[in-house]
Amino acid sequence: MQKIQVQILLLFFIGFQISFAQQPQKPNTVEIYNQIKKLNFLGSVLYVAAHPDDENTRMIAYLANEMNARTGYLSLTRGDGGQNLIGPQLRELLGVIRTQELIEARKIDGGEQFFSRANDFGFSKNPSETLEIWDKDKVLADVVWTIRKFQPDIIINRFDHRSPGTTHGHHTSSAMLSVESFKLTNDPKIYPEQLKFVSPWQVKRQFFNPSWWFYGSQEKFDAANKSKFTKLETGVYYTGLGKSNQEIAALSRSRHQSQGFGSTGVRGLETEYLELINGETPKDRDNLFDGIDTSWNRVKNGKPIGDLIAVIIEKYNFNNPSASIPDLVKAYTMIEALEDGHWKTLKAAAIKNIIASCSGLYLEAVASEQEATPGSTIKLSLEAINRCAVEMQLASITTLPDNKTTIQNSILKDNNDQRISLQMQLPNNIEYTQPYWLKEKATVGMYTVSNQENIGIPDIIREAKVVFNVKINGVEIPFERTVVYKYNDGVKGEMYNFLDIVPEVTTSILEKVLVFRDTKSKMVPVKVRAGKDDIKGNLQLELPKSWTVSPKQIPFSLDKKGNEQIFYFEVTPPVNPEEVTAKSIAVVDNKRFDRDQTIIDFNHITKQMVLKPAESKCIRIDLKTSGDAIAYIMGAGDEVPESLTQMGYKVSILKPEEITPEKLDSFSTVITGIRAYNTVNALANKQNILFNFVKGGKNMIVQYNTNGKLVTDKIAPYPLKLSNDRVTEENAKVTFLAPNHPVLNTPNKISSKDFEGWTQEQGLYYPDEYDPAFTPIISSHDKGESAKNGALLVAPYGKGYYIYTGLSFFRELPEGVAGAYKLLSNIISLKQPLEAPKQDIKQ
Repeated sequence: MQKIQVQILLLFFIGFQISFAQQPQKPNTVEIYNQIKKLNFLGSVLYVAAHPDDENTRMIAYLANEMNARTGYLSLTRGDGGQNLIGPQLRELLGVIRTQELIEARKIDGGEQFFSRANDFGFSKNPSETLEIWDKDKVLADVVWTIRKFQPDIIINRFDHRSPGTTHGHHTSSAMLSVESFKLTNDPKIYPEQLKFVSPWQVKRQFFNPSWWFYGSQEKFDAANKSKFTKLETGVYYTGLGKSNQEIAALSRSRHQSQGFGSTGVRGLETEYLELINGETPKDRDNLFDGIDTSWNRVKNGKPIGDLIAVIIEKYNFNNPSASIPDLVKAYTMIEALEDGHWKTLKAAAIKNIIASCSGLYLEAVASEQEATPGSTIKLSLEAINRCAVEMQLASITTLPDNKTTIQNSILKDNNDQRISLQMQLPNNIEYTQPYWLKEKATVGMYTVSNQENIGIPDIIREAKVVFNVKINGVEIPFERTVVYKYNDGVKGEMYNFLDIVPEVTTSILEKVLVFRDTKSKMVPVKVRAGKDDIKGNLQLELPKSWTVSPKQIPFSLDKKGNEQIFYFEVTPPVNPEEVTAKSIAVVDNKRFDRDQTIIDFNHITKQMVLKPAESKCIRIDLKTSGDAIAYIMGAGDEVPESLTQMGYKVSILKPEEITPEKLDSFSTVITGIRAYNTVNALANKQNILFNFVKGGKNMIVQYNTNGKLVTDKIAPYPLKLSNDRVTEENAKVTFLAPNHPVLNTPNKISSKDFEGWTQEQGLYYPDEYDPAFTPIISSHDKGESAKNGALLVAPYGKGYYIYTGLSFFRELPEGVAGAYKLLSNIISLKQPLEAPKQDIKQ
């Protein structure tokens, strides 16, 4: 028998439906062969870490494809607290993006994806802080739940549980919780409420997956004693694909586009090491599964199934995979005859996919429109085609969730495409399409998921499905397909999305933060969008009684689904400063609709719909501003320009090629967006122009950049070195180092209260070395640490000011933090430097 090693690109969709961003996957004959081989391996590994992009994709790809193990990745968070290099989405919206990036990564490396309810609240310096904010007991419960549900033989931790304080607190916490769970998962007294759905389970072995960065350098790692480590040679070359394991892992890691983790694949020998931290040492140290039965013998009455699958593997015809169908159908019936259990569920779903692949059986359910409302009837176009000589019959079709079965009894002849039209009645109580973990109110550290069975599911849970009941060799097999919407793009060709269930009407206050600097009224735009045809109602804008809204309501009428209209309410704030929440409500037939629909659409992930409360923060603040026109140079992406507009400034987004002396002449201030000097290569050649702009009497404000991969080492007109210094405690006490400096006094008086109510962090990547020309303005620090003085540095240059700040304005302004608005106004308003330096910048 020809021996072929190949990466298995197909995931088995077990227990939940994973969405796809592109067309349905259509495996080739070598991929099908390796799916069959994987049928005969009953072993599993769970990899555990804290965030999207923490996982070792080389290890996951090797375990899933070379070893044929069922391999999962448990990321405790969805990466909500990170930065975003591809758009302005932050917090929960960024978590939605990074969730999808992980799902796409697993499609490539062959793993499966899981999460806990932990909310990524941002950088944490130690696990004590992390586990206080997360609610340790709930996250530990989720780790135990995932282990009991996944039933891994082996757990691998990415991080070391014995080294708190040496890395991100989330990292160490993930390892600590994993280690603690090892002795808990088999105890029925631990989280007994889970046992309605899962059984106790004991993991056989637990490892730590070290790497050179745990040792400080590659040289130190190479010199370390690894005699007691398990060694895996992961530099495998998969002849069927013409790719190395590392190349596949790089493709997987490159799905993390929002984090800028594009990776170049390598080739050749490569070794991964594992340190045993729990369980029995394998006699053959380098055999991960040594002593663990990974055959069908571990399942009662399973041996004959394993024997039959071995025959299927031996007889597999690469030129005619359909020749395996009779035996595969027989194996399917044998699996279905087993007592209910873990491996029965997994392998039955897997073998159904293999049967469909071997026969070229293509089944699809397409909705006529991408959006539908609860209670509506949708038109479906179904396609069923058998592309092999094996006799098949489409017995019936069942639509879900209405559970309506339509008898077909039609023969699926070889390569004879059958098209069927039918209607699906959506229940009135069908759930709206949205990330289930965002449905209930969350805390800073935890998402709320009341349904135990949903915890850990990676993706949106979609209810609209079609089951094709197909008889093959006399055996009826149900094939479930999620309803999709597809269309032809003139450039990209066939495009897929899912059917989304939407409210009858959604509303949106177009400005998420409304700043009122005085008692003057503002016209507030509110958008209404129809979720179905012929929708009529009244639009309202609700605010506390201290605010005046006119009119009380506005009637609207939208003829077609998808139509939008913008209406304006006049809002008058109170005399005294106040922060409140405005809510937009559409009332249709006495039913209130209060959801704001957000669409996230990037080419590398499946299109996402998020429904959030239709709210906006209104701030009545005594805010004084000076200066007028601002040029904003975008970096990685943020919403600061919108906030500046709310403050009353005229903001222009300036492209790098537009940075010329003539173009800049009309502006009083230039502001660079977050990480601009990490992401905008063209800035390296624009520094002289920008610094001369400052020298001529204008201001330049540079927001935070990371200290790695700067496009130029001269981001300031004076020496300035970035560090990893940050203040993660958002309400850390602030000391004024230069209390009389204009930036703290003009035109707004800044006090310590202006640093209260900040969100996620005070700031990050502060400079720790800088020229004496810079004046450090404030100092603060996290508990137990030394003072960090580089959060806001101001330097006169020529007739203007250069300002570098690591303060997280990009988070605070969109959250409506009043003190951040006041401080930024003062920075923009800086004028008349005390002394002009004599030297010119040199590049």
